[in-house]
Amino acid sequence: MPFKESACASAPRFGPVVALACLCLAVTTIPQESADAEESPVTAETAETVEQAVPKTATCIACHGEDGNGVLPDYPNLSGQNQAYALHQLRLIKSGEREIAVMAGLLDSMTDEDLQDLALHYASMPGKIGQSDENLLGLGEAIYRGGILAKEVPACTACHAPNGQGNHLAGFPRIAGQPITYTVAQLKLYREGLRTSDENMNGMMRAVASRMTDTEMEAVANYVLGLY
Repeated sequence: MPFKESACASAPRFGPVVALACLCLAVTTIPQESADAEESPVTAETAETVEQAVPKTATCIACHGEDGNGVLPDYPNLSGQNQAYALHQLRLIKSGEREIAVMAGLLDSMTDEDLQDLALHYASMPGKIGQSDENLLGLGEAIYRGGILAKEVPACTACHAPNGQGNHLAGFPRIAGQPITYTVAQLKLYREGLRTSDENMNGMMRAVASRMTDTEMEAVANYVLGLY
């Protein structure tokens, strides 16, 4: 997905948070041909792995369904999630670096190969898209696409792409279609410093969330629910 050069032109006005986002954008932007190619991680070589991973999802189905989508709004949709991001999160959860009470112990018996298989399996599924509510839709779109200049909040498109698909090569997650309740909860965890899984991105999400109000978070979450 090509990005406009002007997206980072005003980085100095936003400060270090946007500068970091723009740096990530600069080093991870890829040609359209490559972006199209990465949309489907399943190849003739990996198709068998995807099939073999099905039994390993037995412990995932209760919360994420057979189709990889959360059965409750508190649970994230895994279908269509970028493979690199999903694998990184699975590793953090297994190691205990990312604490999720309902997942405690569920990955203990899995090998790293198992985690890789799970990440590929869910990445191979078509992502789910929801229906945004008209309330706060304008505010959500404005923040997602333009950030909040006065508060040095960068546009979400810099890392998550204009269509919310993220960036597989850079490890930025797909956020399009995620339940509002889940998205808001994660933003609040970042804001409160209770989620630190952005360490590999120099704490970017914590810095961004710390500048956002509950209303702004809800507006963005509502917007990305129906983003495609």
